[in-house]
Amino acid sequence: MNRKTFLKNSLFAATALSTGAAFTKANASTLKKSDLLTRHNFKLKYSPHFGMFENHAGRDLMDQLQFMSDIGFRGLEDNGMKGRSRRTQEQIGQKLEDLGMEMGVFVAHTIYWNEPSLSTGDKDYLEQFLDEIRESVEVAKRVDAKWMTVVPGHVDKRLDMDYQELNVIDTLKRAMEILEPHDLVVVLEPLNTLHDHPGMILNKTSQAYRICKHVGSPSCKILYDAYHQAITEGNMIPNIDAAWDEIPYFQLGDHPGRNEPYTGEINYRNIFKHIYDKGFDGIVGMEHGKSKGGKEGELALIDAYVKADDFEV
Repeated sequence: MNRKTFLKNSLFAATALSTGAAFTKANASTLKKSDLLTRHNFKLKYSPHFGMFENHAGRDLMDQLQFMSDIGFRGLEDNGMKGRSRRTQEQIGQKLEDLGMEMGVFVAHTIYWNEPSLSTGDKDYLEQFLDEIRESVEVAKRVDAKWMTVVPGHVDKRLDMDYQELNVIDTLKRAMEILEPHDLVVVLEPLNTLHDHPGMILNKTSQAYRICKHVGSPSCKILYDAYHQAITEGNMIPNIDAAWDEIPYFQLGDHPGRNEPYTGEINYRNIFKHIYDKGFDGIVGMEHGKSKGGKEGELALIDAYVKADDFEV
């Protein structure tokens, strides 16, 4: 069944057609719960992950994708895509194509959270990483993905940081030989070390920017996760501007709590407006939880994105 036919039969279609989906200008605080299940013309490609709307859509992954699309979300993130069966990957890829949705990031390799790996220069870690990048190329083909997340791992306390960064750069240059022919991109994700991931080697936007410049490839870019960088460095809009030419991908979560916008201190409406005004047309990954459980929590999440997307253009 194609997308047009499905929408005619969808339980959301009648509402979406009658409202014209011109909903983002409304005062979100006055919305009825039923209104939140219309289709929204979001300005940016906010992209949920599986499980985010399970209470409304059920556990079937295809039904969840349909629900995301019916609400107006235009992309999907799935960190664990590599762990799914080939058949499931192919089904997800076909469903995304049918819905006109884009595939966002999946994690490309084994992340070593508690021991040094890519920073060491050790041949075994290098070869494992390159093998997993080759595997990720095949996964990307099945789901029509362009982006894959790379986290260089833990610091090596026995080695000067300059040498560690050079080891990471050399490893990434080897990976570029695999990725460039396929027009695929690893996005390096700096993680906060103050709250969630102590000891990780990559934690600042400027550091990721420096590494990308030294790698010097269109297949090595930055994943700017606003949640992590609010904790690590703040000064978010100026830092985004400073590294803009190396940032093709955003993720978010409010802080504290790592839940949907308006549950913490980050002014996401301003950030979204800023990147929209700069011409950003990539994916904004919703890598966060929900502040409330059940259907109520899912409606609150949709409401939060309607509010955050309600900026003047």
